[in-house]
Amino acid sequence: MRRMLFEKKGTAIWMSHLDTMRLMQRAFRRAGVLLHHSQGYTPHAYVSMLLPLSVGVESECEIMEYELDAELTITPQEMNAVLPEGVRVLNVYESARKGKELTHLRAQLKLHYDHEAPCAIEIEELLSKTELIVEKRTKRGVDNVDIRPLVKEVRITAAQNEIILDCIVCAQNPSLNPMLLPSAIERYLPTHRADFVTCCRMEIYDAQGEIFR
Repeated sequence: MRRMLFEKKGTAIWMSHLDTMRLMQRAFRRAGVLLHHSQGYTPHAYVSMLLPLSVGVESECEIMEYELDAELTITPQEMNAVLPEGVRVLNVYESARKGKELTHLRAQLKLHYDHEAPCAIEIEELLSKTELIVEKRTKRGVDNVDIRPLVKEVRITAAQNEIILDCIVCAQNPSLNPMLLPSAIERYLPTHRADFVTCCRMEIYDAQGEIFR
């Protein structure tokens, strides 16, 4: 399977998953490379994202699978020449690994405060608890769920006006949106609610903790 590793930053984080798919397909066309399409009345390009990114989240490790017609090839330089600012291809390669082997992701959340950041020790104590109940939107509506079993690791550092959470969480079956961690902080420690939160997906891993590609 051919794969493309790319990053998504800046204003590009506001593109939806569907818009990102369309963007990448247009980029292939502009680069003069044809994606392989299915047969039938409504052919579609063989292109998919392994772990779709939430709107508003940056990423340094997006992976797209694709198939090209015949023996065509594409390079990062050719793609980057036709992609907008904020989306940059880092590598193209072939891999025999299955997407289901991807089990965890590492994300960095920055809790920004207009004034001095609150005590990070209290947040550290909260996230070390054995249970963290938050409201989560599901197909059935809003449920109260315990997200703590889905958090493998959290490291906390503090600066004058921000607190940084470096976390490793489950990515698939089940998955955890890292943005639920600030939600837990707001629920249990209302005085520690951040004025603004940014999130960046830093890396993805398999069950053995090895980087997945």
